[in-house]
Amino acid sequence: MTTAEDLTREIQDIGYGREFGEFYDRLFPNDAYALATARELASWHPGGGLRTLELGVGTGRIAVPLSADVGDVVGVDSSPEMLERLRDRLADAPAPVTPVHGDIRTYTDTERYGLVYCVCATLSILLDPADQRAAIRRAADRLAPGGTLVVETTNKTGVLRMHEGRQRASFFTPYAEPGTGLLTCSTLSPDEPVWQASQIWFEGGTSRVGTETSRLTTPEEVDGYAADAGLKQVSLRADWLGNAYTEAAPMFIARYTRP
Repeated sequence: MTTAEDLTREIQDIGYGREFGEFYDRLFPNDAYALATARELASWHPGGGLRTLELGVGTGRIAVPLSADVGDVVGVDSSPEMLERLRDRLADAPAPVTPVHGDIRTYTDTERYGLVYCVCATLSILLDPADQRAAIRRAADRLAPGGTLVVETTNKTGVLRMHEGRQRASFFTPYAEPGTGLLTCSTLSPDEPVWQASQIWFEGGTSRVGTETSRLTTPEEVDGYAADAGLKQVSLRADWLGNAYTEAAPMFIARYTRP
């Protein structure tokens, strides 16, 4: 028999919240793009009173606005720090979002969801393809018949093109506020599809640093995970604004359904 202690022991926190928690909401603000993401996800929900599951909920950037359109959202994350920030947000502005400390590779419950989604490159944080496959299978297992799975993750070919054949590259993204921006110091592994990015956030004359390591995937690879889990692809896009997928796109959004 699996106990609550066993489930807690299985949750492997890679430390993302400790690295990025203090400035995550500045890197990924609750802005018009987050609202566009939530609205598009809501349009893919099949309805029928079914609940929604997010794998990698973070601070609720998508789950909170999405819940206004679809109702209850269960948000799973392995980071205690990110979940604490989500709980603080819900305390200030209540919404039908339930934070759950869990591992997206092993998470299970008794619910069948109309929509399960894993966005903002959460899948890529799993560095073993077997773990990525396990996460997609767990997501598929939670879908009701006719339900939808959405995966947004880093596009291998897009990242390789950004590097233009170099192993190391740097990119600066200015933000609207004066003296505010993000410097990304990016390194590709020469032997495997692993990408390490150190993010340096500048604001108000100070800087903060967080480093993440990702496993780069292609749409075909994620399609394979989904097909093995009994799902059928519905669409493939580059972003939440409806742009078509291209190999140069830094991200891709794949949508699947359980027949």
